Amino acid sequence: MTAPKPWVGAALFFPGAGSSADHPSLVAIEQALAPMAVHRRDFPYRRQGRRAPDRAPTLVACVVEEAARLAREARVARRRIVLGGRSMGGRICSMATAEGLPAAALVLISYPLHPPGKPDRLRIDHLPALAMPCLFVSGTKDPFGTPAELEHHTAVIPGPVTHVWVEGKGHDLRGEDGFIAATVAQWIKGPWSSARSA
Repeated sequence: MTAPKPWVGAALFFPGAGSSADHPSLVAIEQALAPMAVHRRDFPYRRQGRRAPDRAPTLVACVVEEAARLAREARVARRRIVLGGRSMGGRICSMATAEGLPAAALVLISYPLHPPGKPDRLRIDHLPALAMPCLFVSGTKDPFGTPAELEHHTAVIPGPVTHVWVEGKGHDLRGEDGFIAATVAQWIKGPWSSARSA
């Protein structure tokens, strides 16, 4: 198996708003990236047993804190950590990097471009600040953003962008944990820029 790029030393992933760090796809990604140091972390509201997510500044602060913790424990520079996660988890990681948190790359699974049925409420203001490689893995029937919408709006990202489409799947990408994990592992260990579908 191809080794990770030398500038990738660890990975940190967060779940979507309604799930935990034990989500099967995040567990599968951790296993696929072994023996790389991988941390799966919940946001504060989840750890405290609350259902409603904290406001964005609190979530971003959590990403920054957990990245620093992983850097210490894995003994790698923060700029060598791949950040990302599912839905809100990935979006918050992208916001943290846009605000200055160093990262080797971003893995954005089911990126929530806009709320379902509200394409005018775009979550894109920070995208032009993403200078690192970005992987987007999304279903072709995701109500949070169509392939055409995602490709159009992510074109402003200055770093290399890879889109992987999962045909016929919605936001939850149900039943695709193995494919997601293999895609993430291959992308981290292989070329940055290769768009494909499944």
